[in-house]
Amino acid sequence: MPSPVIPYFHVDAFAQRPFAGNPAGVCPLQAWLPTAQMQQIAAENNLAETAFIVPRAGAESEYDIRWFTPTVEIDLCGHATLASAHVLFTHLGFAEAEVIFHSQSGPLHVSREADGRLTLNFPSRPPQEMTTHPTGLTDALHATPLRVLAARDLLVVFNTEAEVRALKPDYARIAALEYVGVIATAPGTDGVDFVSRFFAPRVGVPEDPVTGSAHSTLIPYWAEKLGKTELRARQISPRGGDLWCRLRGDRVDISGYAVTYAVGELRAGI
Repeated sequence: MPSPVIPYFHVDAFAQRPFAGNPAGVCPLQAWLPTAQMQQIAAENNLAETAFIVPRAGAESEYDIRWFTPTVEIDLCGHATLASAHVLFTHLGFAEAEVIFHSQSGPLHVSREADGRLTLNFPSRPPQEMTTHPTGLTDALHATPLRVLAARDLLVVFNTEAEVRALKPDYARIAALEYVGVIATAPGTDGVDFVSRFFAPRVGVPEDPVTGSAHSTLIPYWAEKLGKTELRARQISPRGGDLWCRLRGDRVDISGYAVTYAVGELRAGI
């Protein structure tokens, strides 16, 4: 008897063409697999995150969602949520204007805009200034930031985009810090309000190409700094990605495009 198969979608999120943005795996399920097996699938996919979604009983436009890096389950992920919504809207006949995902971080709404962009509504995670920098941070970055703040992740602020682009961190030392990841940011240029990079070797992602969850912290920081609630952002990893951002009190909107790279099935031996 053949093993059951799992539908699988590989989506480049925060991108308008393949080979840009942040690749995510999406596995639509009818019921949860064992956690250990979902972790094995994510490790085999070897993408920054693989998302698993399960429809909520009695709620046609609502799903439960979980995200796994190659090494751990994570509490919030933007690009794989964007990718999951893209799969529902583009491939699985989802006809509503908005989908609600229930997660470890509460309900996450994703709406489809007229121009094809998808907008994530996420919790805001404002960072708090640190009076004492974490031990080893400067050595880990091989650079000295202007400011250091913290939420779930460390936020390190530099004067210029060029400084952020030039960072060559020591990933082993970054992983030793007591945070999920380190967000490096600076003012942007060419119509972009701010730029960023995100390093998370502690959870198996040395540098994440485009990080929606990091913008839960970046948006409130830059909204206060620049005195505006609508912002344009760019993550300047080698793949890169563009994000349209809005502060909404204790929530943030994060918008971007997504494209499907591959569609297939996983034969995971379930």
